[in-house]
Amino acid sequence: MIGDVADMVSRIRQMLPGRWFADQAPVLNAVLNGLGQGWAGIYTFLQQVRAQTRIATATGIFLDIAALDYFGNALPRRAGEGDSAFSARLKANLLAPRATRAGLVDALISLTGQVPTIFEPMNTADTGGYNVNVAYNNVGGYGCLSMPYQFLVTVKRPTDLPANNTGGYGVGPGGYDDAPMFYASAAELAGNISDSEIYATIAEVIPTASIAWTKITN
Repeated sequence: MIGDVADMVSRIRQMLPGRWFADQAPVLNAVLNGLGQGWAGIYTFLQQVRAQTRIATATGIFLDIAALDYFGNALPRRAGEGDSAFSARLKANLLAPRATRAGLVDALISLTGQVPTIFEPMNTADTGGYNVNVAYNNVGGYGCLSMPYQFLVTVKRPTDLPANNTGGYGVGPGGYDDAPMFYASAAELAGNISDSEIYATIAEVIPTASIAWTKITN
């Protein structure tokens, strides 16, 4: 294998004059193996350093450093979040669309797995009009010309985490007997999305001059 001890020993041995040593030279082999161990360690270290220079291959604390470099404090690692999940989240946010309605929808779907509801009081496609896209308690809504650059967004929290649908002691529709119990490790809670993260995501996507009146529900 390239870069291992055997490979390094073979490379060093090839540089020696062919007639100086016998094919079986235990003392020489011991010396070369010592040198090979050192070079193999250096090669492994260089490969690790090289990997940490790219988000796609970085691991551990170097991913957290990359997150700080690119996003400041806006995209920290979640509790229990593994390298692969964190790396994928960083890459998804690097080139994510911003400052558009579609960009906000994509960002919230990526974050929560749920499609948000967006209503713009000055957008006739949302409010509807007489005999057009209007039905009480169904579609459409009251428009408002005094709310420029403002909209209402309803975001649903994620529901696909194992611990989301569990209860605890004395919790549940039927009390103790009906309360499902669940022991969760940190890895199983890594996808927990806090409300503050939802607010931060919205703030990162919308244009600076706009206001998003936000409602978060289950």
